[in-house]
Amino acid sequence: MSHYTANLRDIEFCLFDLLGREKVLGNSLYSDLDRDTAMGMLEEIKRLTENDLAASFVDGDRMGTIFDKATGDVKLPESFKKSYKAFVDQGWWSLDAPVELGGTKVPPSLRWAIAEMVLGSNPAIHIYASGYAFAQVAYTLGTEEQKKMAGHMVNRHWGATMQLTEPDAGSDVGAGRSKAVQQADGTWHITGTKRFITSGDADIYDNIMHFTLARREGGGPGTKGLSLFLIPKFMFDLETGELGKRNGVYVTNVEHKMGLNVSATCEMNLGEKEPAVGYLLGDVHEGIAQMFKVIEFARMMVGTKAISTLSAGYLQALAYAKSRVQGGDMKVMNDKASPRVTIIHHPDVRRSLMVQKSYAEGMRALVLFTAAQQDEVELARAAGDEDRLKKAEALNDLLLPVVKGFGSERAWTLLGTESLQTFGGSGFTQDWPLEQYVRDAKIDTLYEGTTAIQGLDFFFRKVVKDGGKALGLLGKEIAAFAEAGGANEAEKQALLKALGDLNGIIGVLVGHAMASQEDSKEIYKVGLNTSRALMAVGDIIISWLLLRQADIATEKLPTATGKDKDFYTGKIAAAHFFVHNVLPHITADRKIVEATDNTIMDLPEGAF
Repeated sequence: MSHYTANLRDIEFCLFDLLGREKVLGNSLYSDLDRDTAMGMLEEIKRLTENDLAASFVDGDRMGTIFDKATGDVKLPESFKKSYKAFVDQGWWSLDAPVELGGTKVPPSLRWAIAEMVLGSNPAIHIYASGYAFAQVAYTLGTEEQKKMAGHMVNRHWGATMQLTEPDAGSDVGAGRSKAVQQADGTWHITGTKRFITSGDADIYDNIMHFTLARREGGGPGTKGLSLFLIPKFMFDLETGELGKRNGVYVTNVEHKMGLNVSATCEMNLGEKEPAVGYLLGDVHEGIAQMFKVIEFARMMVGTKAISTLSAGYLQALAYAKSRVQGGDMKVMNDKASPRVTIIHHPDVRRSLMVQKSYAEGMRALVLFTAAQQDEVELARAAGDEDRLKKAEALNDLLLPVVKGFGSERAWTLLGTESLQTFGGSGFTQDWPLEQYVRDAKIDTLYEGTTAIQGLDFFFRKVVKDGGKALGLLGKEIAAFAEAGGANEAEKQALLKALGDLNGIIGVLVGHAMASQEDSKEIYKVGLNTSRALMAVGDIIISWLLLRQADIATEKLPTATGKDKDFYTGKIAAAHFFVHNVLPHITADRKIVEATDNTIMDLPEGAF
């Protein structure tokens, strides 16, 4: 039996009832799609993920990868390769490939809904299949020759990596030491060492294109001196794509990790055995800006992976709670002769399940709401509407660190403290998938910038640098909804209060940032609270999205029957529970932020 169950009913509700995505289908860029076609795609990927893809989830963890240190080659389990082949053979890769190279144009909202199911069933499949999305970057930003390279990446199903991190630099990308020297033929020779490179090698594709940041000869310090190069594992004929000699980029180590073991995390050496020949992307030295096209995709993927794993964990916990008989009902707990009940009858189990449900469904709505802004970006760009485009881009930029940072942190914590806990001691064993979910999900808080980095990025780049415009517009939309009254009035008033507390938090942090221009130590007070602010923003947004869902459910409930009636009842209950049990913490967070001083920063290291 598959470990994975897709929550297609909730995905459909989010896409069409909450976000009205049918209004973008059949129009403009998406004229070949309608709701029935989209649902057909979602139903088909549900079948694939619950069966073929999920089949190798456990094998991938238990068997992991095999690394040949002599050749630098990585081998994957046969069962995993079978699952990956099923994904590729059924054409799902086409959703990420450029339309000009045989890709299928779908709105990002549909694309990420599909990705949720892939990432929930076997996340490494989606990760290894990133080459098609990388090809999109090469095709969009590359020269005419590099567009041909992108064509080979798609048509020959090559892999790709994002090579930023170096052993001594870590998250400080601008401290990277890899060097690039231009050659007479226009290519570049790159030397250096990269670490923590996902999918650095695998025997599921013939070639890999490494998207590598390096400092060009004469390039200045920091990120501005970095350029982005395409470095193939094997050289190839530009016209035919036929492979030639081995290029000088080799795996020198594969990390032994606590989870996501079938995903090869590699140390890479460039230019030691022979020259690592690379091609400057777009023939321009705009490496960090170009790489951010990849990073933004990766951050969306990581957040979606985390959130989809929480959904899988919740549904596993729910099924277990409905079947596990233990103890008597609390009303008669002193009556030893009373009937034993399933644990879903116990109050704390119900509390735990509702925490999981409200976060899993609220964060799914967050992912798809963010993806809907990406729909808007594509449509506005196609229409040539600059004002509409700028607004959509700003909102998408604002939401990405929330999806990644808030989504990954909340999912990892809840999987360990609530989903696994529902199983009791059984959750700690490999008899159930929860322990693997927990191990696999932890990396999501670290991938593509830790939660702390996401908090700093959110505050300084998405709020302060933007002058608070995007956050202000979103806040006004949330406030207008809360002030409109109607159904769920008490919960909307609670949301309005929490929004005021969030504004207070942001206001205090902005004040500290401004004060730091006179007293530099004031900036520490910001750094002590940016993660807290990011979590508060996430909780406010999903409260809003859950209440919007509750309003829809309230309208539909009177005529609903059977499973639909239960579904809408659950939607209302999840929103009410979240508002009354989670939002009050934001008031406390505001008091903590307002009271923050620099005492902890003044402590000597020996006091820790």
